[in-house]
This record gives sequence, C-alpha cells and structure tokens, in this order.
Amino acid sequence: MKLKICGMKHASNIAAVAALAPDYLGFIFYPKSPRFISEISAELIKYVPPSIKTTGVFVDEELETVKAYVLKYNLKAVQLHGQESVDFCVAIKAMGVEVIKAFGIGQDFDFKQLAPYLAVVDAFLFDTQTPAHGGSGKIFDWTLLARYPYDKPYFLSGGIDLVHTTAIKSINDPRLYAIDVNSRFELEPGLKDVEKLKELIAALN
Repeated sequence: MKLKICGMKHASNIAAVAALAPDYLGFIFYPKSPRFISEISAELIKYVPPSIKTTGVFVDEELETVKAYVLKYNLKAVQLHGQESVDFCVAIKAMGVEVIKAFGIGQDFDFKQLAPYLAVVDAFLFDTQTPAHGGSGKIFDWTLLARYPYDKPYFLSGGIDLVHTTAIKSINDPRLYAIDVNSRFELEPGLKDVEKLKELIAALN
C-alpha cells in the first residue's frame, strides 16, 4: 500500500518529510486552503527526490493555470478536488502526469457518476464529503466502499490517524492503492509532525 502525505507548506518540513520517502507528497494550490503553498515554498518542490511523486492539488482551477504549475514545478501527479470535467482530466493526462480525481463520499454518494472518468484518470481519491474540499480531519463510513463497482485503484483519504492503522490493514480490497494523510499528522496547518509520521510508517509496515 502506497502512502501520500498531503498539505506540505514549510521549507524545512518539506525536506524532513521527504526524507521519510513517502510515495507521494502533496502540495495544495487552492488559495482558500489553510495549507495553500506560497510561490516561494513551491520552488522547493523541484528539489524533492525524484523517487517521490510530487502532487499538485487543485480545486476548480483554470486548465491553463494547472498546466503552467505542472511545467513550472515539474509535478508528477495532479489531484483534482473540484467539479473538473472528463475533458479537463484528458488535457492534464496528455501532459504525461498521473491524474487523481477526488470525490467526497457520503451516505447518498452514487458511485455510478465515476463511470465517465474511468478511462481518463489513473486513480480516484475518496475523501470525506465536506464543503471545504478535504482537510476536515473527519473519516467517512468506509463500509460505503463496498458499493464501489469498478476496478480502478483508489486512494483512501479523510481524517486518517494512527488509531486507524489496524482497520486500514484489515481492508481486504486490492483496489485500495494508497492512503492519504493530512490534518491528523500536523502540529499546525501545513506543518507535519515528523515523529508521528514515522510511527504511521512503522505501523503500516
């Protein structure tokens, strides 16, 4: 199972977390997020080891803006957290980067709406349904994943904490490709608790 650590913001913290060698490192380019990365800090993305997939997180951003960030920071993946269309995903995918399309999951979520995206994304990301597009610190009801009818791999996100490691390891679903952690592993928004992340990695392994 892969690990994505999202919401990186501070220079020294980016370096310290990158040293833990997660599979993905997420940087939020959504101005309304408390984890929005400044242009200055974003310059450091270029120095993240190439073995880590640097991931830009966007919410209903202009296509040309996303493209510009992919090129400027040499992003390896793009995570789309808004109402982005299938055509939008196709255009990003054509740049040769991994495309992850996020959806907020609630009791009334219809997984059939994912069907048009199956051929154009590399993975889905299932997060807790919130107005703020993630970062809520709350988990959703994982039993809802039993309704997911497709083979496309997915990232599991939304309020994952150390206490959930046993439950995660007990999920018997080959489509579960990665877990995505953020707010529960922070000292403050955008500043990750490196020691707690070390505990997570040890527990998962």
